Amino acid sequence: MPTDPGTESKPDDTTPVPRIILRQNHPISRKNIDREALKVLYRLRDAGYVAYLVGGGVRDLYLGKTPKDFDISTDAKPGELRKIFRNSRLIGRRFRLVQVFFHGGKIVEVSTFRCRSEYDLNGSASAKEELLAANNTYGSPSDDAFRRDLTINGLFYDIKNHSIIDYTGGVSDLEKGVIRFIGEPDKRIQRDPARMMRVIRHAARNNFTIESRTWQAILAHRDKLKLCPVSRIRDELMKDLRSAASRAWAELALESGLFAVLFPFYQAVDAKPESEKTHRLILSLQAVVDKLHSRGMKLSDQLLFSLLLLPWAIKEYDLLDRRYRGPEFHRFLKKVRGELDEILGPMSIKRSTKESIAMHLVTLPQFIRFAKENSWPKWLKRKSYYRECDLFFRIFSEATGGSRIPEHVIAEASRLFTIETQQRPVRKRKFKRRAGSGPAFVNNKRGSIFGLKK
Repeated sequence: MPTDPGTESKPDDTTPVPRIILRQNHPISRKNIDREALKVLYRLRDAGYVAYLVGGGVRDLYLGKTPKDFDISTDAKPGELRKIFRNSRLIGRRFRLVQVFFHGGKIVEVSTFRCRSEYDLNGSASAKEELLAANNTYGSPSDDAFRRDLTINGLFYDIKNHSIIDYTGGVSDLEKGVIRFIGEPDKRIQRDPARMMRVIRHAARNNFTIESRTWQAILAHRDKLKLCPVSRIRDELMKDLRSAASRAWAELALESGLFAVLFPFYQAVDAKPESEKTHRLILSLQAVVDKLHSRGMKLSDQLLFSLLLLPWAIKEYDLLDRRYRGPEFHRFLKKVRGELDEILGPMSIKRSTKESIAMHLVTLPQFIRFAKENSWPKWLKRKSYYRECDLFFRIFSEATGGSRIPEHVIAEASRLFTIETQQRPVRKRKFKRRAGSGPAFVNNKRGSIFGLKK
């Protein structure tokens, strides 16, 4: 196994002097840091390496939140990390990371400080340098800080003296509540357009404002989001929909135009005079979703997509005024399925998910009618889709000024979604045994050729 698959960066004579915030001047305490992350930090420190808690973990701890992940950066190379942590593995192609495993399935990711030269912040890179390097290029802590996307994500926590190291002005922006790109905003977006989604996300989750140059760069380059891989955009979108700040996210996405880039089929709706009403419904639906997520409920992907598509479907099909039964219901369901294949095709969504979305949308008029009549057919309650479609209807009802979702419905839905997640079947791989499997060589050379089987 190679011990150093990368290269060292050239020393930089213009290394900036960071702001050091001593322990008594910041709110981060070790008791709020994951125990496994502390083990990794202490072991690297005792082995003589520089090791910092970095990125979103430091940001969330400073804001008094519980980080989802605790990432660590160090001057130790991947091969050296593998020697220190036997319970680890190397991952990544362009840049190698080390995952350290602990009991209970916990994983702490450790990376080597990366070189700033990959990410020319002054906008003077040549066309060839626009592409990220294919190999590992190691750098200093300051290089690593300046290659990150946002100032609030460029903070380091030093385990040696429990101080915060701030090269980018992130602490000041955290205190002011500002989201700002590190370096030139236009250049940062051109290198990675998905960064625009992260700006919107952090502003929505923390109720921060977006710095003017960063906002103007998003408005100017929002169409470049189409250049990102579909799988990455989908993953970034699901992070926003699953957060408890999807209403604030939707509002910023609509205002910036990113919403129309992500969902171009909404452009036809936006051209209509009642587009403002459609936007209000989008925000109202996401507000109810936030409420459920804050209560600990984990809504399924198909339900989240259905709620996102519902305002469009209402305008596209005049959905709320539809009445159908029997063959007409199935013809309409087939029509909606075909339309979803077309509009959601670029997002590479599973067929089963699109079928569930179609069922949510098509059954909504029926649920509205049954609720008005206060008559729920027994055959409907026996359907496999009943519970999820019922929750979909109740979310819509609350979002449009109807009755709030009862507590017992929330509790029951939370229990069912949890059970479905825990009992999701895992397919076991089946290996076919080859005929005559066994060693290719034999001990007895008699009846063989050079000790091999005939």
